Amino acid sequence: MKALITGASSGIGRDMAIMLSGMGCDLIVVARREDRLLALKDSLKTDVLVICADISTPEACAALYEQVKDKGIDIVVNNAGFGLIGRFSETDPDRELCMIDTNIKAVHVLTKLFLRDFAARDSGYILNVASSAAFTPGPLMATYYATKAYVLRLTEAVHEELRVKKSRVYMGVLCPGPVHTEFGRVANVTFGVRGLQSAYVARYAVKKMFQKKVVIIPGTLMKLSRFLTKVLPDRWLARVVYKIQKRK
Repeated sequence: MKALITGASSGIGRDMAIMLSGMGCDLIVVARREDRLLALKDSLKTDVLVICADISTPEACAALYEQVKDKGIDIVVNNAGFGLIGRFSETDPDRELCMIDTNIKAVHVLTKLFLRDFAARDSGYILNVASSAAFTPGPLMATYYATKAYVLRLTEAVHEELRVKKSRVYMGVLCPGPVHTEFGRVANVTFGVRGLQSAYVARYAVKKMFQKKVVIIPGTLMKLSRFLTKVLPDRWLARVVYKIQKRK
C-alpha cells in the first residue's frame, strides 16, 4: 500500500507516517519544512517520496494531486492545519484566512480529487484530521473551531453518500483532544487538560481507520466530552469553552 500524508513534518502527521511505514506502507510525505521531511525519510525503511509544498491554496492542492495521481496511492491523510487563539474582533484576519485555506480548502480540494479516483476503482482510504473542537462552539478560537466543524460535517456527509452507494471507499475523520505536538506553540495556547501523546493518537487513528470507524476519538476523556456535547445546549457549551479558552 502507499499513503499520502500532508502536514507530515511533525506531530500526528509524522507519527502516522512512522506507524504506516512500520506496517509496510510506502509513503508520500508533504509539508513546508523539507529538512524535517528528509530526516523522517532517513528514519524509515519503506520507500518515501518527499514533497516540499505549501498547500494553502487550491492551485497548490491541484498541483500536488497532478504530481502524485499516477503513483498508486491507497491512503490519503489530510492532516495539515493550524490554530489561532484570541477574540474574533482582535485576531489577524490574514492569519485567519490562511487558516481557512489550510484547514478547510486544502482538505476539501484534496478529498474531492482523490475521492474521484478512489470511487472509480472502488477502493481506498481517506482520513481527514479534525479535532474535538469540531463538536462545540469555540469562543476565543472561533475560526479554528469553525474550520474543524467543517471538516467533521464534510466527512460525515460524504461517508453517507458512499454508504448509500455501497462503495468500498473509506472516509473517516480523526477528532483528538489536546495532543503533545507543535500545535500549542503555533496557536499560542497552553492546554488546561493533560494531552495525549502524538504517537498514541497516530497508532489509534490508523487502527480505527482500517476498522473503518467514521468518527475516531482517541482517549476516554474526549469520548466523555463528546457525549456531553450531545446532551448540553450549544449556549452552555459556548460558555464552558469560553472559560476554558480564557485560561489559555
